[in-house]
Amino acid sequence: MTTDTTETETDRERWIALVVLCVGMLMIVLDTTVVNVALPSIQNDLGFTSSGLAWVINAYLIAFGGLLLLAGRLGDLLSRRGMFLSGLAVFTACSVLCGASTSQEMLVAARFAQGIGGAMTSAVILGMIVTMFPKPAEQAKAIGVFAFVASAGGSIGLLAGGVLTDTINWHWIFFINVPIGVVTAVLATRLLPHDRGAGLSAGADVAGAVLITSALMLLVYTMVKPAADKGWGATETLALGAIALVLVAAFVAREATAKTPLVPLGIFRSRNITGSNLVQVLAVAGMFGMFFMGTLYLQRVLHYDPLQIGFAFLPATVTMGALSIGYTDKLIMRFGARNVLIPGLVGVCAGLAWLTQISPDGTYWVDIFPAMAIFGVGAGTAFPALMTLAMSGVEPEQAGLASGLVNTTAQVGGALGLAVLATLSATHSDKLREQGKSTAEALTGGYQLAFVVGLGLALAAVVVAIAVIQPAPAMAHGAPEAELDDAPDYEAQREPALS
Repeated sequence: MTTDTTETETDRERWIALVVLCVGMLMIVLDTTVVNVALPSIQNDLGFTSSGLAWVINAYLIAFGGLLLLAGRLGDLLSRRGMFLSGLAVFTACSVLCGASTSQEMLVAARFAQGIGGAMTSAVILGMIVTMFPKPAEQAKAIGVFAFVASAGGSIGLLAGGVLTDTINWHWIFFINVPIGVVTAVLATRLLPHDRGAGLSAGADVAGAVLITSALMLLVYTMVKPAADKGWGATETLALGAIALVLVAAFVAREATAKTPLVPLGIFRSRNITGSNLVQVLAVAGMFGMFFMGTLYLQRVLHYDPLQIGFAFLPATVTMGALSIGYTDKLIMRFGARNVLIPGLVGVCAGLAWLTQISPDGTYWVDIFPAMAIFGVGAGTAFPALMTLAMSGVEPEQAGLASGLVNTTAQVGGALGLAVLATLSATHSDKLREQGKSTAEALTGGYQLAFVVGLGLALAAVVVAIAVIQPAPAMAHGAPEAELDDAPDYEAQREPALS
């Protein structure tokens, strides 16, 4: 075999490995929305109360959101490949337990353990991608694929959840993970490069690990439970939120003085890393209105069934996929990630703005479809650029940490969006009912308010992006074609490799 042939096969294996990583991520992302669709069936079968049913979601989110940062850093210190495979094994095994659950307690406990596996798996994926694809053009393409899976997977889950729940039963929303997890693990074992971290001695900060994990778990719990149920001004919400912030402050103080910190604080000196994660918290919180409130509007006002809801979100999913995979990488290389991010966020804002005009007697093609199309264009360009910025300038030994941070801010943003938008929407709907409005009018008014607030959060993300994130380096602006010419193998092989 010639050297060129060997390089071609190695390059092809890298792109196949990317697909394997993204399938692992897709399985994690799908889980939340698949379960959301099946919640009524789970409630009827296992006898959950309405408040108890929320723990099917909350148990997963608390474990997942609380452990992402720790899992990403441990991947750096031990092995990202090992962390990915271990998390995949935990997630798959716990999916079996979830599907086989015959009691409320068994399902909630299995969901918490499944969240641990999900955090271990997803925390290191982006870090592995940026080390596997060091050339800027390749990296932009690979991150675009990952960004599509991470951002659009939820809407695919709505469709998959509707199909599985309607045609078989809710148990299969978990059992379907088993063959996917096994195949992904087998391929990952063969294709993912072996790596070895610096060892726990380079960052075995037990106290820091306990502080940040406790802080994040408590923060997520506060937002998904007392804040959503009792409001942001409730005594329980304020008290738990204050404790979480104290734990975060203690963690920062610990990391500033620790000899081998779990999270070296120097990573936050980068304006692009810090700014992109702030943008993600705000943007994801605002976007949550698109998916969560949009689903409720379709279900409760337009009376769509789960399968119809899944199809209703397809325009956004298809548009995001077409842009993320086919075009955004070229735009990033040509104009720079910041100059792609900002217009993309404006597109997200435009989609949310359209949804503020929904009506009680609305129709899909007038009230929903245009917003989906506009939103898909915005998100399909914004999120690959955002993830590129979040990983920009990261040292290889901190790639897992940066990857875990990206996933953590996404989870915090989602929990924040759920708590804020759901609470405001429900409160406003109740007020409208008291004023004599019909159920449809009251619900629609609540959803409209949620979309307005979501729009405000997305606009705040635009402001942060403009004010904090620095322009792209000269490479992206001055000589994109030269950079692409430096990677002829990538240009010649990228389409065959993906196919």
